[in-house]
Amino acid sequence: MKIKKPYFWDLQKPNILSYFLLPFTAPIILNNLLLKFKKKEVFEDIKTICVGNIYIGGTGKTPLTIKLSQIIEKLNYKTCVIKKYYKTQSDEQKLIKNNTKLYCFKKRIIALKEAIKDGISVALFDDGLQDGSINYDIKFVCFNNAKGIGNGFIIPAGPLREKINNINKYDAIFINGAQKDNHNLIEILKEFNKDIKIFETFYEPINIEKFKREDRYLIFSGIGNPDTFKETLIQNNFDISKDIRFPDHYQYTKNDINKIKLFAKDLGSKILTTEKDYLRLSKEDAQGITYLSVNMSIKNENELINFIKSKI
Repeated sequence: MKIKKPYFWDLQKPNILSYFLLPFTAPIILNNLLLKFKKKEVFEDIKTICVGNIYIGGTGKTPLTIKLSQIIEKLNYKTCVIKKYYKTQSDEQKLIKNNTKLYCFKKRIIALKEAIKDGISVALFDDGLQDGSINYDIKFVCFNNAKGIGNGFIIPAGPLREKINNINKYDAIFINGAQKDNHNLIEILKEFNKDIKIFETFYEPINIEKFKREDRYLIFSGIGNPDTFKETLIQNNFDISKDIRFPDHYQYTKNDINKIKLFAKDLGSKILTTEKDYLRLSKEDAQGITYLSVNMSIKNENELINFIKSKI
């Protein structure tokens, strides 16, 4: 069952509930420690790039992985994306398939071996930094610029999968989200690794001409970070009448969609969602609903390309 993340995870400082839950972070800390001793497989016939996160959910891993695959493909490498199979993540699987080649298995190792058989030269992993079975050539860790590092605590006391100072073991950081000044978050991250490379991205709508600014829009989403979706719309002068939010990867029922359509009718609003959410709708439910299509723009793309070239 999907649940919404606790509100206190994203407070700037831990509250009393976070401190109460600290002892329960021990299993995560122990598991992360044991992963250090797990034997990793090395693959000489293919280069591997992992795009993962420390903050759980909503950091832009999937669109960034797709973007990197497209960039590296232009460098004359045969690329693919590898994603561990989860039944509840059909939306992300469809999104990747629509943009690049996807290998999706229950074990990443199996997917990687299939990619090698097909002559893939660079495999990009959508998630998997905490998978200790593969020795990645490049490890990128993602953060969302609206959530940052949350309260800085590990699950369940906070939103982190591992200690924040573990960014020392990664090659570079990506800060993803709506277009904004990321100076404060960069300063926080630099406290833990002053020399780490940081790249910034933002979501740029590419089907903006489809929408009329004089219209009002009811928006709904079931994604890891709905704040970024709303911020992107506001920055592009959308008039939002209502914002309905569901848990990440939420599977919409006909009753959910009927209620959304009724709300929109009462408000005199058009209905707008994300592409990921739209991919979860049936053909019938999708009638009368449009989605915002976005491209992930990288602020310092040439610098990133040179960085990747130096690694692969």
